[in-house]
Amino acid sequence: MSENPPLIQTQPCPDSTQLDLLLINAPLRDYRLRPRVNDYTLPVLGMAYIATYATARGYHVGVLDAEAAGLPVDETIDIINQAHPRWAGFNLLAPTYELTATIAAALDPGIRIMAGGHHAKAMPERILADPRMACCDALILGEAETRVAELLADHRNRADLPAVMWVDPVLGQPVTGGRPGTAHHLAPDINELPFVDRAYLAQDPYVAGDGLIEANMVGARGCPYDCSFCGAAVSANPDVTIRVRDPLNIIAEMQHLRDRHAVRAFRFVDDLFLGAGRIIDQMMHAFEQADIGGWAVWDATGRINVLDRRSEAQLDQLAACGLREVALGIESGSERVLSYIDKRITPGMVLSVVERLLARRINVKGYFILGFPGESRAELLQTVDLVRRLWDVTDRHAGTFRASVFQFRPYPGTPEWARLMATGRYTADQLLNYAPVDLGADDAALRGRDEFNFTSGIQFGETPENEIHQHLAELAREQHARTHSAGKH
Repeated sequence: MSENPPLIQTQPCPDSTQLDLLLINAPLRDYRLRPRVNDYTLPVLGMAYIATYATARGYHVGVLDAEAAGLPVDETIDIINQAHPRWAGFNLLAPTYELTATIAAALDPGIRIMAGGHHAKAMPERILADPRMACCDALILGEAETRVAELLADHRNRADLPAVMWVDPVLGQPVTGGRPGTAHHLAPDINELPFVDRAYLAQDPYVAGDGLIEANMVGARGCPYDCSFCGAAVSANPDVTIRVRDPLNIIAEMQHLRDRHAVRAFRFVDDLFLGAGRIIDQMMHAFEQADIGGWAVWDATGRINVLDRRSEAQLDQLAACGLREVALGIESGSERVLSYIDKRITPGMVLSVVERLLARRINVKGYFILGFPGESRAELLQTVDLVRRLWDVTDRHAGTFRASVFQFRPYPGTPEWARLMATGRYTADQLLNYAPVDLGADDAALRGRDEFNFTSGIQFGETPENEIHQHLAELAREQHARTHSAGKH
């Protein structure tokens, strides 16, 4: 770890002066226009997995996390062109696509371009038709580790690789590679993948506010749920095989991070770690056997409906195994809206689960969304009220509840996007016209929200945008005051 890591994260490679591949995480906004105010962002674990795998196969790979570094677009372009890799690889996400396409269009034509990510999977033909992406030689849909390595060996391999797309130079139309016997590329054995080399991550491991060294991890791939607003929804990813890492494989990586980097806190960022009872039972049995709770704490995402079915003894086991915080997608305080977005929970279930966790000193971070399509003003206020009721619950217990609230924005490929397009009232261009929500970054209480709220500028429910923004700002200020008055993260 380094206080001032180099802008390109890579392993030394004395035998080569050129990168085979530079993976680029575009900034969420052009920081030339407005400097970044946060000092931490989530690590690009997906890119680090690709870089680690390709490096293990003999390639020289780097990662440029322009978001973590708060880079302006023009500086990002200059860094890539100066590095002049054989290939530049982009993670395409709906909120950052426009900036990514701008960067791609400005690269030296001698640099090949590959791209993947949620947006690539949702709108491949649109991306390949974008003149700014005219130099894209390979659009990779889905998990990319093994296919990236094949492309680095010889770009002509794309014709053999499933779900790799490009524009045929003669026909001028998108074509897709693949041949019989190559489907294994779409679902790599996640127990056989090498542990993520942290040299490819700008801010992971890192020293957290409590002094513990923390690292982010992935325990599973895929999600069996179908939340209407989520890019991981099962109906949006019929090609994804849901896989969970063997508990011993996970523990081995935790121990590796402890021994190599003195990590004592872990954050599992996948959807399934606490998302299925059978998986929880397997993980906690292995954690008990390895005495994880004796030397580590860990955070994970969870499902309220699954945790609601856990017995008191099973929740006690989670606490004893080191569970420090659960991140829960609560989304709404309206029972009708929760049913509409297919969350399979109720407000009463939320209150019960949060109280049971907090009583065991397990902290909870709740995610909420304001402004769902068809949401009435009264239903939005039910969400605001639920946040405050959960704050009241935390006042009665040792654990802490904190709220993270966002404005609804539609993502292509999600069930909600399909619903909105089916109405005939919107075009894709309108829904994709994302702009940052300025809640007032000069206010210290709102800086943590500055880069993470986006809007399409469309009123999808009964509540106007200006009212939604007022609620976002009020809740953020109240959460900031509660966090700092309690001295808790």
